Amino acid sequence: MKASTVDDMRAPLKTLRFLVDEFPELPAADVHVSTLFPDRVELAFHDDLGAFEQWRAALAIRPDAVRFGTQGVDDSTMNLRAEGPYGACTLSLVAYGPTPAGLCETEVAA
Repeated sequence: MKASTVDDMRAPLKTLRFLVDEFPELPAADVHVSTLFPDRVELAFHDDLGAFEQWRAALAIRPDAVRFGTQGVDDSTMNLRAEGPYGACTLSLVAYGPTPAGLCETEVAA
């Protein structure tokens, strides 16, 4: 369902307000809410995987719910993604950071 009024965005906006009140000490994130997905809030962290982990733990999202991927022509950027229900919304956490050297390399047996 696409939101057509600000009132249609009530759930994610209330969720953001609650997160600020409940977790004021946690690291700041890029915040994304969308009229296309009015039941979703995304918190994104760039070059700070530790901030992602702090939020994941605070929101009680299980470690095994975190998905790992790489992006870029040479897989030089890794991403972590996790989501779970939070209030009336789905809360998504996303983190981007440089891929550690050797993480994506595979050896070919001779």
